[in-house]
Amino acid sequence: MSGTELLGQTFHFIMKRMVDTGQAPHYTEIAAELKLSLEEGRQTMHKLFNSGIYGWLYPNTDFITSFAPFNHLPTQFKVTVDGEQKWFAQ
Repeated sequence: MSGTELLGQTFHFIMKRMVDTGQAPHYTEIAAELKLSLEEGRQTMHKLFNSGIYGWLYPNTDFITSFAPFNHLPTQFKVTVDGEQKWFAQ
């Protein structure tokens, strides 16, 4: 698979996890989903965030903090869908 395809699949997996659970995946989950080694999963996640997408990792860590339009950390911008609040916006 090309680098662009891998980044697209990584983006899709992170976004789907955020939508489904309100939680960002850890790079180990990304690696498992995409059948990569743990280090390849970590590097791919970093490449995605360095590509210019709207989102960021918590400083000096491998933890996803924000993935537009969602924020993994609680903010004052609560998002509720069908009476269920499990998301926060940037």
